[in-house]
Amino acid sequence: MKRSFSRNLFVCLVLSVVLVAGVSGLAAAKRPLIGVSIRSLSEERWARETVIMEEVAHELGADIMFTDANHDETVQNSQIENLIARGVDVLVIIAQNSDAAVMGAQMAIEEGIPVIAYDVAVFHPDAIYLSFDSVRVGYEMAKAVVEMVPKGNYLWLGGSPTDDNAYLVREGHFQVLQPLIDKGDIILVAEQWCSAWSPQEAMMHTENALVANNDKIDAVVASNDGTAGGAVQALLEPGLAGKVPVSGQDADLAACQRIAEGTQTVTIFKDVRILARTAMEAAVELAHGKRPTAINGTYKNEERGVEQDAILLDVVAVTKDNLYEVIVQGGFHSLEDVYKNVPRSEWPQ
Repeated sequence: MKRSFSRNLFVCLVLSVVLVAGVSGLAAAKRPLIGVSIRSLSEERWARETVIMEEVAHELGADIMFTDANHDETVQNSQIENLIARGVDVLVIIAQNSDAAVMGAQMAIEEGIPVIAYDVAVFHPDAIYLSFDSVRVGYEMAKAVVEMVPKGNYLWLGGSPTDDNAYLVREGHFQVLQPLIDKGDIILVAEQWCSAWSPQEAMMHTENALVANNDKIDAVVASNDGTAGGAVQALLEPGLAGKVPVSGQDADLAACQRIAEGTQTVTIFKDVRILARTAMEAAVELAHGKRPTAINGTYKNEERGVEQDAILLDVVAVTKDNLYEVIVQGGFHSLEDVYKNVPRSEWPQ
């Protein structure tokens, strides 16, 4: 009787070990779930990047879930709360408002979920900032415009005043512009922010500046390709599109087409394919409890008292001279798409 009981006990113990090992194996095999909170899919670049993120996440053995806040910071935090409730292992935030998104980041971090601030700062000390060098982005934009028009009446169009990235870009702009303003070579006739990086606001501000200055605007430093597009639209009516240099960033297809046509001077190519891949690689490392190997710097915001680990990627200024090489040969947009509004006889060979 005792021997039978002992044997049964031994069998139960063995089965228990097997079951525990099996459950542990299943836990170890669980695919990380990455949550991505996007400020608005109405912006061309974010829609493109979600496709890249999904492809890379699956390639790396992770699942991914997206939300779209449609430029509403309150909705964004509510969606972040929902992503947390659905069990994400890592949270990637493309913030509508760098201050407001702190609440969402805090909710995640309190649950032990690492946070990546993707291309827009989130002022939480424990978030990892992943972006391009935005100050350099602004510097290269303004430099390209100043090289064309070193003196004259300038209009400055900023991005969203709730987006810290817009202030970093502005910092780079004025590294170039301020010395020339101080010399009197450049007269800044207007400075305007564009809520949510709105092309419509950029167009309105440009139209107002043209009216106020009798169409004597010599250059427009616009902070991204959307605002550049709005400025170009306003410049069309007085016949100044193509004569007044205009800057932008992101290498949106419409901006690349304007560069090919000659109505936009420069865009800053930030290879979002690399950015999206880096984000997913870092997210998977974080999901496995590792520090991302790509961390290569620090992001500081002295006004908010925030210092974060950062992954900073390089950028390229794209003008008509290197548009084909960087954008087409680099595989970012096709030859047919970029040059479709240019006579085929003028296409690069």
